[in-house]
Amino acid sequence: MWVTSIQFGTLIQVTKIGILVVAYNAESTIESTLNRIPENFVHKIYSILISDDKSHDLTSTKATQFAKSSNLPIQVVSQPINLGYGGNQKFGYSWAINNKWDIVVLIHADGQYAPEFISQIVSPLVNDEADAVFGSRMMNKSNALKGGMPIYKWVGNQILTYLQNKITNQNFSEWHSGYRAYRVEALKKLQLGNLSNGFRFDTQIILGLLATKQRITEIPIPTFYGDEVSHVNGIEYAREIIWDTLWHRLKYGVSKESSIRK
Repeated sequence: MWVTSIQFGTLIQVTKIGILVVAYNAESTIESTLNRIPENFVHKIYSILISDDKSHDLTSTKATQFAKSSNLPIQVVSQPINLGYGGNQKFGYSWAINNKWDIVVLIHADGQYAPEFISQIVSPLVNDEADAVFGSRMMNKSNALKGGMPIYKWVGNQILTYLQNKITNQNFSEWHSGYRAYRVEALKKLQLGNLSNGFRFDTQIILGLLATKQRITEIPIPTFYGDEVSHVNGIEYAREIIWDTLWHRLKYGVSKESSIRK
């Protein structure tokens, strides 16, 4: 756990930093992903929730075996039904709220987003400089290609980000990273239950943060693309998230200035 302040020499305020690992058919990567959490960060972790979204492989078994042999505070939940990408996150964030975490970090079990950067993504939250922090692969666009991002995703990411920034008057370098950390108090202000259970959830949660005027920071992260299988229908995803962004504009208007803290 992370000591953030000492008051009157006796009262210590401790930040409960939790990690939500969303997993689906990740038996070959989940152990290596968890092993990439920096050793010097382990003592700052209050809890790790691995939520296996009804995988068809041995993800839960591998995660449970790792938990028994590790010194990490891991709890594994095997979902009885497939909740979907957004639904699995909603389960995890509700868990964080109910278990009184202060900060929740989202990590994907396939290892695509670097656990090595967990300290950097948490720091603005611990220091009360942001309510949400996004790891961006596009702050250095050439590095995204060097890291193996397919060219069609590289181009599509930038086009969609440009359009969403224009619609909302923001200046995100990337709307579509899955590496994120939130203050749990910020999540409590969102109507998470009304958000999508699918992949558009990531855009909808950004729009919710904008609607509730919360502070957002981006940090640069490296790109890792391996053999993971994408379950996203690109055309349908683009249509859905642009519609969500336009609906946000119609409902809330346009912000006078960007919510991004650089």
